[in-house]
Amino acid sequence: MNLPRKLAALALTAVACLGALSCRRHGFTYPSGYHEFAYVTNGGSGTVSVIDATTFQKIKTLNVGSNPTGVVANPAKNAVYVVNTESNNISFIDAERNQVVATVGVHSQPYYISVTDDGKRAYVANSGSANVSVLDLDQRKVVANVRVGGAPGLARVSGDGRVAVSSNRADGTISIIDTAKLTVRATVAVCESPEDLAILPDSSKVFVACTGSSQVAAVDLKTDKLLTLLDVGKTPIQLAMKPDGGEIFVCNFDGSSISVIETTANEIGQTFLIGSNPARAIVSNDNTTLYVSNFGSNAVSVYGIDIGRVLGSLPTGAKPESLALTSNQKFLLVTDTLSGDVAVLRLEKMPGASKISAERAMVTMISVGQQPNGIAVKAFSTK
Repeated sequence: MNLPRKLAALALTAVACLGALSCRRHGFTYPSGYHEFAYVTNGGSGTVSVIDATTFQKIKTLNVGSNPTGVVANPAKNAVYVVNTESNNISFIDAERNQVVATVGVHSQPYYISVTDDGKRAYVANSGSANVSVLDLDQRKVVANVRVGGAPGLARVSGDGRVAVSSNRADGTISIIDTAKLTVRATVAVCESPEDLAILPDSSKVFVACTGSSQVAAVDLKTDKLLTLLDVGKTPIQLAMKPDGGEIFVCNFDGSSISVIETTANEIGQTFLIGSNPARAIVSNDNTTLYVSNFGSNAVSVYGIDIGRVLGSLPTGAKPESLALTSNQKFLLVTDTLSGDVAVLRLEKMPGASKISAERAMVTMISVGQQPNGIAVKAFSTK
């Protein structure tokens, strides 16, 4: 078939999909009116790349603030929020139109944003001003700035919405915020240079990764007391929790290892080598598989949780960092910070394929902006 006829055939297929009850893309079926987008913050470009997560095509580039870093999707509405570190503000994106619809100023040097399960409020730690901004997402405004410890890197809200916890890197503490009163109800000393936080699904405990002391602290959120300090690998920079909350996987960046925390017993189950400089990890929704981006070896490791071993490795671009699974859990998206692209990895064999080699593989590389760092996926249906 010559090129004009191929293009015509593709156009007819696209029209047919638009009018059909469902459409197959990359071997998988999506219902009519279904949309799924990945939002990638490009720190060096001041932009967000919007990728159609069913076709893996970049469809739009949005101008946001200076040095966008954190990005999160609202779980209750079709909206996405981007943290602009150097311009000290938050960009609000309408996911249905893929447009920036508001920009809300916060305080100095924010990096991440955490949204409540009901989608009504967000919490932003401002590392340069030692406070946490509380945003009303419906009114698109800051309703409070809560004073916390020094250089807070992250504020994470609990599943029940009753507390938000900030990790105060300069103090070696965490601040526990009462979200109803918007005041700090407790400050707990943990370990050196606390960074990432993981709050259990039942909101009973928070685990705190301390990069300066190679430890993870466990804190009871009912009594606001330190329970224990767990020794892990060198420079624990991220905590990936199983959806059921039973285990937390610690990325030990300078140890090239993963430590497994048994959250009920507050104990280390094991520590195993995974790859060079593990930066981020994510667990599948069925709690069976861990995916780890190895910043130093340009690859993603696949670890079988139930069988306790590495299943394989998939190549990425240069310096992979953030990870996001598509809603159907069939594909993994990886931001490559040095090469300025997103690697799309297929996690199981295509329908109808018989070869084992057709299971996990790279599908494509999508060029985005400079220094892509954060990624969030939002899926929804429209009539």
